[in-house]
Amino acid sequence: MQAVVSILLAYMVGSLSFAVIMSRLFRLPDPRTFGSHNPGATNVLRTGRKLAAGLTLAGDGLKGYAAVFLARQLGAGEGVLGLVALAVFLGHLYPLFFGFRGGKGVATALGILTALSPWLGVAVLASWLLAAYMWRISSLSALIAAALAPLYAAAILGFNFLTLTVLVLSAWLVMRHKANIRNLLAGAEAAIGSEGPQTK
Repeated sequence: MQAVVSILLAYMVGSLSFAVIMSRLFRLPDPRTFGSHNPGATNVLRTGRKLAAGLTLAGDGLKGYAAVFLARQLGAGEGVLGLVALAVFLGHLYPLFFGFRGGKGVATALGILTALSPWLGVAVLASWLLAAYMWRISSLSALIAAALAPLYAAAILGFNFLTLTVLVLSAWLVMRHKANIRNLLAGAEAAIGSEGPQTK
């Protein structure tokens, strides 16, 4: 029963869409109505309110971290921990409180990976930052980091259920970027901070 409760709570925590919450607190337009129509930090940044975007990024990352960290503190085994990670990620993608219209999951995934292993989080974040520095495209950076995450997980965690969880998260994240992939192939994906289609 504790495992079921932990998984359900993780989904509820994941359903807190900080892009929408912060936009309301800062009296900004709903991020689902402009730009990429994606409720994430990159789209909130289009309003020019860096604090709101930063708080969105921190909130989305923290909820992923907190759900997994707390489950581990409560004694969750490897299997339950993996399911909690998937549940909080699912909550972000399809939030119960916001019409099941969620974000792409980049920040939340990073929080989850950091809770599974700080070194895993550092490796993935470093990959994102390096790609962002080189190409200045958020979606491309996310896709590169997502592709590398399962490899890092296998090296750091070994071949187990948690590594399989990371593989599923990465595949899910890539699927959420289908429109961005089309834009990248067409050379139409916008740079970080611009007004065109973006992700986060």
